[in-house]
Amino acid sequence: MRHEAISVFDMFKIGVGPSSSHTLGPWRAAQLFLKNLIEKNILEQVVSIEILLYGSLAKTGKGHGTDIAVQLGLAGEDPVTFDVNLITEKIDQIQSEKKIFLNGTHPVDFHPAEDIEFLKTESLPYHPNALTFIAVLQNDEHISETYYSIGGGFVKKEGEEVDNNEEVVLPFPINDADDLDHWCMQTGMNISEIVLENENSWRAEEETRAGILQIWKTMRESIYQGCHIQGILPGGLNVKRRAANLNKKLLTGKQYSDFDSWLNAIKEGGNSFKYTLDWVSCFALAVNEQNAAFGRVVTAPTNGAAGVIPAVLAYYLIFCDGNSEDKIIQFLSTASEVGCIFKKGATISAAMGGCQAEIGVSSSMAAAALTECMGGTQRQALMAAEIAMEHHLGMSCDPISGLVQIPCIERNAMGAIKAITASQLSLQSAPDFARVTLDNVIQTMWDTAVDMNSKYKETADGGLAVNVPLGLSEC
Repeated sequence: MRHEAISVFDMFKIGVGPSSSHTLGPWRAAQLFLKNLIEKNILEQVVSIEILLYGSLAKTGKGHGTDIAVQLGLAGEDPVTFDVNLITEKIDQIQSEKKIFLNGTHPVDFHPAEDIEFLKTESLPYHPNALTFIAVLQNDEHISETYYSIGGGFVKKEGEEVDNNEEVVLPFPINDADDLDHWCMQTGMNISEIVLENENSWRAEEETRAGILQIWKTMRESIYQGCHIQGILPGGLNVKRRAANLNKKLLTGKQYSDFDSWLNAIKEGGNSFKYTLDWVSCFALAVNEQNAAFGRVVTAPTNGAAGVIPAVLAYYLIFCDGNSEDKIIQFLSTASEVGCIFKKGATISAAMGGCQAEIGVSSSMAAAALTECMGGTQRQALMAAEIAMEHHLGMSCDPISGLVQIPCIERNAMGAIKAITASQLSLQSAPDFARVTLDNVIQTMWDTAVDMNSKYKETADGGLAVNVPLGLSEC
């Protein structure tokens, strides 16, 4: 049977907020269009360029920074390495000069307000997140390409069916949770061990380990920075950052100088339920406040849900004595496989499935990872993933003003807590007696996504997006 080969590094991508599907995906699409112009040796012939945004990208693109992302991508900047502190300066320069340097070298007249069109009443059939690039050459020839940002930073070019990862033959091909359970039972390996064996099909083990630790480094930086930056988030809702004040309140004057000493300071405060709960919420809020402010985060599996997995992993490191490189790699490897199964069997795009596809999936990933790291069996880990998603089913995506702020930031804290609860439930249960499987709940999630009204799928046409007066901030 054909299987889709998805790597840990496909599921966890380093990028820039606030949205993997509306910011990172369009940024990558712009890079791909630029690459095509370069490969055809026609970049220097381009005299003008236009971008058309459709569907969800058009309706919430301003709030998600889609217009910013495509400009940076066309300018040759990379979301992994570009200094996020220079975003405003770069965009202001393009705006004031009415010119964009394609790939950083070829100047083209460009008026963002005119050359980026938000077609809010038009959608393309394949996916709600669609964008088209149109380049006009010196001979008046038009080069046009359409891309779909299908969630989690994944991008698909219209007309292309080939996925380079399909050429990779994995020792343990997995389409669904039943496949994963089969390989675990046949080999006796944990989920993370299956994942790392599959990763060897792409690269050497040490390279995989280093890459996963780099993913964690980016996650922990987003936690730490988010816990130490105060102020108001951009976008006009006047949402006040809360993580920094909560961090200061919880530490009550403790001294620290870096991330590791900060973790020790937190640990010294004990492990009461209230104290632990406050910290898990603080970690999640911190990451998604960074995300909302165009900071660097890791899609996990999306930017809108970027805080759940880092928060649960930080909880494990601090409050469950799991602070070791091996455990970090085990946690993120296990989480990635659960995310892959959701992507294959349903979706990780809020524009397709609502917030259940983002916070729900991230909570499920974190629950499975925590369960394995806490010594749970393979089936207990899958049970934890099922429990976490079961209680996110039907969650709509209704961001106010199309900003990844309300209700998105708080939802990461809720998703993290649900993940921990799901893990605890599974660790105290016998999976053989469970009536609902992970595959059952993935199918149910997809059925729910198909039935869900489009106004609850990241369009800002329903829910909180229409019932909360603009200008109000979170309390």
